[in-house]
Amino acid sequence: MERFQKTLTEGFMIIAVTGANGGLGRSTIAALKACIPSSSILALVRSPEKAADLGVEVRSFDYDKSPEQLAQSLKGVDVLLLISSADLGKRGEQHGNVIKAAKIAGVKRIVYTSIVNADTSLLSLAEEHRETESALREAGVPFTILRNGWYAENPLHGLEGVRASGKLIRSAGNGKISFATRDDLAEAAAIVLTGTGHEGKVYELGGDTPYTMADCAAELSKHFGRDIPYADLPVEQYAGILAGVGMPAPFAQAVASWDAAASKGSLFHDGNDLRTLLGRPTVPISAVIAQVAK
Repeated sequence: MERFQKTLTEGFMIIAVTGANGGLGRSTIAALKACIPSSSILALVRSPEKAADLGVEVRSFDYDKSPEQLAQSLKGVDVLLLISSADLGKRGEQHGNVIKAAKIAGVKRIVYTSIVNADTSLLSLAEEHRETESALREAGVPFTILRNGWYAENPLHGLEGVRASGKLIRSAGNGKISFATRDDLAEAAAIVLTGTGHEGKVYELGGDTPYTMADCAAELSKHFGRDIPYADLPVEQYAGILAGVGMPAPFAQAVASWDAAASKGSLFHDGNDLRTLLGRPTVPISAVIAQVAK
């Protein structure tokens, strides 16, 4: 907590979080509330009525609005956390709107949640992140980039299907993935938002211990009390399975392609930025699996 208290003695800032109703947004709001007054926190959401339980001031904020409209919601904001939009294919334009709005409103620093290895990643997701990072560098507003690793919670989606089939199905090969929990990433974001000396920095935020999908299957086996093998499938076959259980075909293809990129190392980063920011070891995916598999 000491690192946060130092910033408070310098005067009360207003820190705004976009996408505050999402998983990362809510976790970041909680992390901020643990270290600064709620009156210094602003939640920016599309549906304010869904954010009443956050316990902070809430303003309407839609990425699709014009920069001039968005700037009205950013009045008085000192530091802005721009959590990347969930609208794949539209994020470059949306993020550009927010960056322009922040400049109009006089925001002093923008912190952006990008993706690990954004500059070299083979993931289709990375292109819009590269576009946004470029826009930040050109905007003339001080910034910090948080290149977040793959959520540790991601492999646990569809856990009932794993229980039923008795195997973990993916297309990630033997690729190592530097998983990080949402809460660890949220705490790191809170530290960067409230601290000093982060201007112009790019942080690659991955967990201490990388895991392959086979490692995840082994952890699941421990907690299910039976062998859960990892079945590595060709991308098209895996995409077909996802589509077969109701996922829209284009998105199923995208998800499978992300696994293919992971198999080539796009989600692995051998660094300790997250651990350094947190000042402690990161929470391993094994702990997440143990909690969820109960």
